[in-house]
Amino acid sequence: MAAEQTGADNKLQKHSFDTMTADAADAMTADAMTADAMTADAMTADAMTADAMTADAMTADAMTADAIASRLSTIRPRVPSSVKLIAVTKTFPSEIVRAAYAAGIRDFAENKVQESVEKQAQLADLTDVVWHFIGHIQSNKSRKVVEHFDWIHSVDSLKLAARLDRHAAELGKQPTCCLQVKLAIDPTKDGFERADLLAAVPELDQLMHLNIVGLMVIAPYGLSPAATQKVFERGQDLATEIKALTPNRLRMDELSMGMSGDFEWAIAAGATMIRLGSSLFGARQR
Repeated sequence: MAAEQTGADNKLQKHSFDTMTADAADAMTADAMTADAMTADAMTADAMTADAMTADAMTADAMTADAIASRLSTIRPRVPSSVKLIAVTKTFPSEIVRAAYAAGIRDFAENKVQESVEKQAQLADLTDVVWHFIGHIQSNKSRKVVEHFDWIHSVDSLKLAARLDRHAAELGKQPTCCLQVKLAIDPTKDGFERADLLAAVPELDQLMHLNIVGLMVIAPYGLSPAATQKVFERGQDLATEIKALTPNRLRMDELSMGMSGDFEWAIAAGATMIRLGSSLFGARQR
């Protein structure tokens, strides 16, 4: 009887063990299914987040394009059709340039060579964009400026002009240039002094690979409206003086004058090109 009881106990224990093992297996399977479900939920959440980010980016682009178009619509009536509007996109990403292009702008200005070269590569499909360089030109960057820009506004010395001319000859280019002049006391700006430029005209006129067509004038910050307009008028007067020297190649058809805060005074003084940044795009991003 004892042996029979022991056998029965053993069968009961085995059955209990088998049941526990099955329960454990079911629990593990349930855990695995829960883990899979959690992973699927996480993947779905990630996808939804990615979709939301994409939608946000698309909305931001659309808002940017709309905002630029709106700002442009308030500026255009104040700019005669004879004056070229150049959008200054320094520090702004290529997406902003693309939005401004969609709003109808074709001329864009930059002041950092490497930043602009990267943007130009990203916007290579916009084949009718005209790129203007308006920043100080370091000697080690001068070749790249000639290589990548249609216009160079900031030719601020005879030495720089000669260097750009050599690069242009080597590259088979002929960039259109303005001579940057300094017509008021301003320690933050470079440029030809009036007397120095008049003396340099004969040598500048011999630079066969630069298409020099005018002057760039930057008024110092903090002047009154009347004083600012006076600086721009000096630019017009200087261009007239240079014309009177009757150079053969060098021309004085263009006056690149006026930015967001003073372009209307520049236009009143004879500007043919204005360079607008913050009035179109808001505060600089960095």
